[in-house]
Amino acid sequence: MNRVYDGIMGLVVGDALGVPVEFCERDTFCVADMIGGGTHGLPAGTWSDDGSLALATLESLGRRRRIDLRDIMDNFVRWYARNEFTPYHSVFDIGNTTRKAIGLYMQGVGVESCGGRSIADNGNGSLMRILPLAFVPHTDEDVAAVSALTHAHPISTGACEEYVRIAELLLAGGGPEEAARLYDDEYDIRKKPRADVRSGGYVLDTLDAAVWCFATTSSYRECVLKAVNLGGDTDTTAAVAGGLAGIYYGSSGGRGIPQEWQAQIARGEWIAELCEADFFNGAAR
Repeated sequence: MNRVYDGIMGLVVGDALGVPVEFCERDTFCVADMIGGGTHGLPAGTWSDDGSLALATLESLGRRRRIDLRDIMDNFVRWYARNEFTPYHSVFDIGNTTRKAIGLYMQGVGVESCGGRSIADNGNGSLMRILPLAFVPHTDEDVAAVSALTHAHPISTGACEEYVRIAELLLAGGGPEEAARLYDDEYDIRKKPRADVRSGGYVLDTLDAAVWCFATTSSYRECVLKAVNLGGDTDTTAAVAGGLAGIYYGSSGGRGIPQEWQAQIARGEWIAELCEADFFNGAAR
């Protein structure tokens, strides 16, 4: 069993499920399977910047065998400027804060100074790519530093730290109930009405929606479809939720990531190869 593959493929599949209906208003559509077309007019199984930046982070960790901030940022440049780490050699989606940070780095600004630090820089662009940190030795400060490559405000870095802690809990054998308790031990998020779950681009809304979807469902399929059908930033909500569900339910079996969805993912074999790096062996298998 490869827990890295479970989590990363869970993220990528969730991303791809949400891409066709990204920005669509809640309850104006219903996604029940992997589809193409829609918002971006792309084939079924196409993942977005969420998957690309998560995979760029994963590739650096596996190759460098450590958290190398400059190398991760170099990979982001390879994605943004050279279309690497993409499903079809084309970047079709990027957040403003991420674009600005990568642009500053390309101009020679140090990695510690590129990320947005204002209250307006709290989109979900670092949360969507932070999952690979759960599979390697790290501290909270490491997670914050990787977030801060693009999103350096404490709200964003704190959300990333919290998400990685939940992923670690699942890797250690915890489940949805424990995840909900770790997320908020004063309020049971499972009791939150759907109408109160926000699914836009604000990082805390995305984290909240993802945990809610994971904690209120009982299979990978149910979790990510619930996330997509919240509307709004569908690909990121489903990617963040899908990473958790992938770790917990796995990539096989009746409740795991459906095989037919995995088969439709662009560059699936390459993604699987990235997850096999020796550096991940001790932490996540």
